[in-house]
Formats: sequence, C-alpha cells, structure tokens
Amino acid sequence: MASHARFGPTKRNAVMFGPPGHAYIYLVYGMYDCLNVVTEPVGNAAALLVRAVEPIEGVDLMRRARVEWVVARAGRRGEPSASGSRAGAARKRVAALPAARLASGPGLVCVAFSIGRDESGADLCDPAAPLHLEPARPNDPAVEPAFGPRVGIGYAPEPWLSNRWRVWAAGNPAVSVAGGSR
Repeated sequence: MASHARFGPTKRNAVMFGPPGHAYIYLVYGMYDCLNVVTEPVGNAAALLVRAVEPIEGVDLMRRARVEWVVARAGRRGEPSASGSRAGAARKRVAALPAARLASGPGLVCVAFSIGRDESGADLCDPAAPLHLEPARPNDPAVEPAFGPRVGIGYAPEPWLSNRWRVWAAGNPAVSVAGGSR
C-alpha cells in the first residue's frame, strides 16, 4: 500500500511488474527523477528506491551535473540569467558541498549521475550497459546495515507505515534522511 504498484499495473509503473534487476525511474514533485531497482519476479511488483549513493569516483562530474541541472531547471521556468548568475551561484553552492552529500537524496542520485526517465526499464545487471550496478570490490570495507521505517509514506496504512524496510549504511555520511522521519 506504500508503492506505485498498489493500484495495479499502469503505463507509469509497468516496469515494476517486469523482471528483477531493471531500473524503474519516475518523476516526483514534478522536479526530480528517482531511481528504483526492481526486486521481485515477473508479475510481483516491487522495487527498491535508491535514496543515496556515496561517491567513490567521478566527484567532479557529479558536481558539474548538479550545476547543469540547476541551470536547466531555471531555463525551463523562464528565469532570467538562467545561465549567468544562476550558474555561478549553483557552482559556488555545489563546490562547497562535501562529496558525500552530492547524491544524498533520491532525486539527487539521478541528478548527480544524469539519470533520466528515458532509462526506465534498463537492465541494471548488464555490465556493458551505460547504467548498471556493480558488485562490491574485494577491498571495499564491510558495510554495517541499519534498518528503519521508510521515508515519505505518511499516507500509507499500517503495517506498511512501520515496516522497517528502509536499509542504509550505518554511520555513512551520504545517507539521506537520518533516522526514520515520515
């Protein structure tokens, strides 16, 4: 009851009913694209929202993507100086962010990685695909998981509201909303 699939398949959520390991990307608040990973067998809709990513490499590219997104959004809204002062202010603000905060929210994940809804349905398990998941590297430190209720589903009834289905890396500075605010 706290899922886009709660009312059955639609054009928007059809990917969630498909094979696991594919991207389900949707627009939220008319502003941000959000990346999900389909997790269940065909016909059983479920997806995991990627709420944050800790940058390991490509930090400069992520900063540039964040600035370009701000400028493009301002231009779409018809704001004057969308590429001048707006870009300078965005560059300054984004340059001041710690690297761990560049993709620390579900909308910011797509902004930082330049992921769009046109990539919904992509096979994230295909290592040759431009958008794909990668396994942990042998020397990566172990991650201590933390669990809590999901964020942003205050409309959902119990038990979905309190299920501890939100998982994050404990103590990681890239985690989006700390704790379990709804």
